[in-house]
Amino acid sequence: MLKTEQQSLATDASALKGIKGVKRLVLATGYSIKGFQAAWQHEAAIRQETLCALVLIPLALYLGQDSIERILLIASVLLLILVELLNSAIEAVVDRIGTELHELSGRAKDMGSAAVLMALMIALMTWGLIIL
Repeated sequence: MLKTEQQSLATDASALKGIKGVKRLVLATGYSIKGFQAAWQHEAAIRQETLCALVLIPLALYLGQDSIERILLIASVLLLILVELLNSAIEAVVDRIGTELHELSGRAKDMGSAAVLMALMIALMTWGLIIL
């Protein structure tokens, strides 16, 4: 990352601290969109899971017998994307620190991956129990 980009990010972060109300919400939403765009660009798993969500969410609305089932089906898919985003963030931070092998770096990445696996199991179990 270039020094000017680092200064810009630091300025953006410190500027957000003093802002309140709707303006802060708008800026935070912009940062969230920027984060999702970065994940889409750099993480194949996010692209795959988002494309699956675009199919599964309408399917959940159709297959769910009532509001609770629809919410559970949709939430399990969104949970998987949420956990994948957090895992990608962990990986990015670990990689920023250094790419050399280190026990703690490996442990952090492995735990993030395990969290994704758990979210996937929750989604599969939810869909399996409701649909079957």
